[in-house]
Amino acid sequence: MRKQRIPGVRSLVVALAHFAFASAACAQAAAPSPQAPAIRVSVDRVDVGVIVTDAQGQFVAGLQPGDFHVFDNGTEQPVSDFAAIETPGQILLLVEAGPAVYLLESNHLLAAHVLLAGLAPDDRVAVARYNENPEGILDFTSDKGNVAGALEQLRFNSGFGALNLSSSVSKVLDWLANVKGKKTILLLSTGVDTSPLSDFQSALSRLKTSDVRILAVSLTGGLRNPQPGKKRKSALADKALLTAQQFAEADETLKQLAEATGGRAYFPNSLNDFTAVYAQIAQLVRHEYSIAFTPAMHDAKLHLIDVRVTPPATTPSAGTADGTYKVDHRAAYLAPAP
Repeated sequence: MRKQRIPGVRSLVVALAHFAFASAACAQAAAPSPQAPAIRVSVDRVDVGVIVTDAQGQFVAGLQPGDFHVFDNGTEQPVSDFAAIETPGQILLLVEAGPAVYLLESNHLLAAHVLLAGLAPDDRVAVARYNENPEGILDFTSDKGNVAGALEQLRFNSGFGALNLSSSVSKVLDWLANVKGKKTILLLSTGVDTSPLSDFQSALSRLKTSDVRILAVSLTGGLRNPQPGKKRKSALADKALLTAQQFAEADETLKQLAEATGGRAYFPNSLNDFTAVYAQIAQLVRHEYSIAFTPAMHDAKLHLIDVRVTPPATTPSAGTADGTYKVDHRAAYLAPAP
């Protein structure tokens, strides 16, 4: 559990900035106006989106209501409603625009065509970047060509000493509050966060009860494992004093932000890895099961959610080595007042 900032994270960003190239400002479309967070729990119903995947990371179709078990603060509750949903996704690509990304040769952007090709025609994508604050680049559109163009034009700032990941995520949640449909933040980030610890805790608290799922893709693989022949970039990484402890904190940040929403964090190391990750993400943003249950109590408190899936006896080999599936869902809900 991340409890405190590791000294030197801000200096890490400054050091990376010292070695990055300067860039031109990127053209942008107006970002959605911030709105108050939406209320997601009615008096008698809690909705939970659930992603179920097998050992190969593929979405498991064909599950029935009886295969699902939902727990409210550890007590199992009857499933009151159930649907297997394949509906258009609303995907916000939130890309770290700090100088560290220059060192990565933009493998994540080179492989982005796999993500766009894997999305359905009616899936909508928006693009934003962040360093000190989030900045809208392209509003939601189903035109994947426009999205590809926006990604190709992304520039990564130099000279900034801040990568305020947590506070940027909170602001993006405000942007998405009134967006309808199945919402995913695809976060492309090193995980370095210079936001105050209180901002991280606040963002995590909001995400646990949010109707937005975060799928986080780490951009540090090229820094940890520089390819042979990349001496210049390896030397820059060494001078930036990237320590194992700092990498661990960055990874933990991405994991906690994603897992709070029922999402996932990925840690690719190569172009092939990015390609495989994006192909899986393209499938996950569209497919999920929707289950609902009645709140066990009206106490206006935070309740933890746990969803378990019992694989059908006819397909035990589809899951992991022990015959189970990987089940992802948001972590909690705020119960209605008495």
